[in-house]
Amino acid sequence: MLFCGHDFSNESLLEEALTTPSFRMDHPSASDNQRLEFLGDAVLGFIAAQFLYSKYPKEKEGRLTVLRTRMVSTAALAAAAEKISLASHLKRNRAAQPLPSGAKALADAVEALMGAAFLDGGLDAAKKVFEALELSALPAEGEWNGNPKGELQIRTQAMNPPRRPEYELIETSGKAHEPVFKVRVKVEGIGEAVSSARTHKEAEAAAAAILLANMV
Repeated sequence: MLFCGHDFSNESLLEEALTTPSFRMDHPSASDNQRLEFLGDAVLGFIAAQFLYSKYPKEKEGRLTVLRTRMVSTAALAAAAEKISLASHLKRNRAAQPLPSGAKALADAVEALMGAAFLDGGLDAAKKVFEALELSALPAEGEWNGNPKGELQIRTQAMNPPRRPEYELIETSGKAHEPVFKVRVKVEGIGEAVSSARTHKEAEAAAAAILLANMV
């Protein structure tokens, strides 16, 4: 069955990818898409990293991490799902309300779809789905793309009560002339994110970008 750029030979994988956890409320024995979502998240991250590595040969690691974070964020995946009306294909419980724009369930289904395609046809199949969803087209540039630390600061200060991101240098590795900095950022009640880069500043920015994407 042809779906989202890939012709599935094992249609049960496609069906599983489109079955949300809520469907099991009406059908307890059904297999939902959470396992495929777990696999698809890793597959998607690899394909996005490979794409960006090739497209931006001169970009540094920290900036590439920021771009990848935007590309695979919940907002970006949900937007891609909405373009192909993926919600109309999802299996949900009978009482479920229409999914709002940007719903995490849409992003989860995209990841599950990537996982299903990978199992059905390998990396080439997953790349076809990636291309069909137009995930290679980065979301429109927003304020935080150039200054994720500043945007994280603004968002957390606007919370009630106001909060402040805390950055911690976890370790420095690599050679003396080519160090790699690993940084953690924490926000109380929100969570934390870790990233590495060639400079301390880039590592902080990349970690902030990851946490921002998780806040969407």
